[in-house]
Amino acid sequence: MIGRLDHLVITVADLEKTKAFYCDVLDMRFEEFGDARYALHFGSQKLNVHVVGKELSPRAELAKPGTADLCFICYVPLEKVEARLKSAGIEILQGPVARSGATGSITSLYVRDPDLNLIELSVYDDEKPA
Repeated sequence: MIGRLDHLVITVADLEKTKAFYCDVLDMRFEEFGDARYALHFGSQKLNVHVVGKELSPRAELAKPGTADLCFICYVPLEKVEARLKSAGIEILQGPVARSGATGSITSLYVRDPDLNLIELSVYDDEKPA
């Protein structure tokens, strides 16, 4: 019945810090649309962004910053991701470590975004990123 995931929503405390992390560090593209609506685009997916206290309705019952645990598949080697994180002063909590992805084995790094969401940055072990 379900074919794919269209988007996820994260609730953030500080929109500018969120933009800096996701756009400057992770290379996502920020979009403002509609009436004070925000999204972060990557590949053919997006994260919608709600600012705490200004969430759109309907919303998750407990829409709070720091409650997400997200895994992103990277299109570059994990060594480049690690170097980018370190150059931006982002602490790597764990990794590289072996994990299980949706369609196979992955190798991952774990960091936190400005709201302390857990962010897993991964590559599939059977794919060779460019």
